[in-house]
Amino acid sequence: MAVSPDPFSNLDFVASENSNQNEKFNMKNIIIITGASSGFGALTARALAKAGHTVYASMRETKGRNSPQVEEAKKFAKANNVDLRTIELDISSQESCDAAIQEIITKNGRLDVVIHNAGHMVFGPAEAFTPEQLAELYDVNVLSTQRVNRAALPQLRKQRRGLVVWVSSSSSAGGTPPYLAPYFAAKAGMDALAGSPADKARVAEYEAGPYKGFADDVLKGFSSIVPPDANVDGVADAIVKVVDTPFGKRPFRVHYDPTQDGAEVVNMVLDRVRAELLRRIGLGDLLAPRHLTTELQSAA
Repeated sequence: MAVSPDPFSNLDFVASENSNQNEKFNMKNIIIITGASSGFGALTARALAKAGHTVYASMRETKGRNSPQVEEAKKFAKANNVDLRTIELDISSQESCDAAIQEIITKNGRLDVVIHNAGHMVFGPAEAFTPEQLAELYDVNVLSTQRVNRAALPQLRKQRRGLVVWVSSSSSAGGTPPYLAPYFAAKAGMDALAGSPADKARVAEYEAGPYKGFADDVLKGFSSIVPPDANVDGVADAIVKVVDTPFGKRPFRVHYDPTQDGAEVVNMVLDRVRAELLRRIGLGDLLAPRHLTTELQSAA
C-alpha cells in the first residue's frame, strides 16, 4: 500500500500567514473518505475520528445493504465520543459525488481533506476477464477519483488550502504476482464488478491445462510473504499521520508494506526522476507548498 498526497494539485498551501487564519485551520479537519463501509476505509475513518477530526465515511446504499455499516459507525462514534458520520456517495455517479460534497460543505462551511480510498480487487487469469469487466474495474479504481475531485476541488481552491490523499497499492511499482493483472493495471492508472472473471469457460481451460491449481499456488505464495505480525491498522495509522503532519512537512509518498515487495525502492527512484524533470523544465516550485517556496527564494 502506498499513500500519496497529490503533488500537482498545488492546493496544500496557505495564502496568508496571519495568526487568525492559522488559528482557524488548526482546528480539527473536515474529512471525507471514499469506500469507507469496510476494510481500510472503515479503519481509516475510525482512526481519523479518534484523532480528533470530523470524518465523513462515504458509501453507497446507506439505507440499503450498507445500513448495518451505518449503524456500526453510529455505535462507534457514541462509544468513543468522536465525530464520525456516514454519507451516501456512489463514486460511479457524478451527481452523487456532487451532492455528497455539497452536503458536507453546507453543513460545515468547508472541506479540508479528501481521501481517495474506494477500490476493488479482482483475481483470476487476465484473459478470462471480459473487456466490460476491465472497463468497470477502471471506472471504480480510477475514474471515480476524477468525479470526486471535480466535486471537491473547487471548494479547496476557494479556501486556498486543502489536502488530497490517494490510497494506492504497492503492486503498481513492486512485485506483481500472477492473476492480479487487472487490479494492478487499474491501480497503476489510479462494487458492481465481480471479484472473479466472468468468462468461466476460459477459467476452466486454465484449470484443465498446465495451469491446473496455479491459482491456489499464487495465493499460497503471496500469503507466505505476509509476516504473522502484519497489522491492517497500519494503513489507517499511516493516513492519520499524513493528515496530522504540519503543513509544509508532509511527505510526497508514504509506504506501509509488511510484505516488502520492493515498491518502496522503485517508487524512490521514480519520484526522484520525476522531481528532477520538473526542476529541469523550470517547474521545481511544484515540489513544495507555495508559501515555503516563496520564503526560500526570499531567503536566497
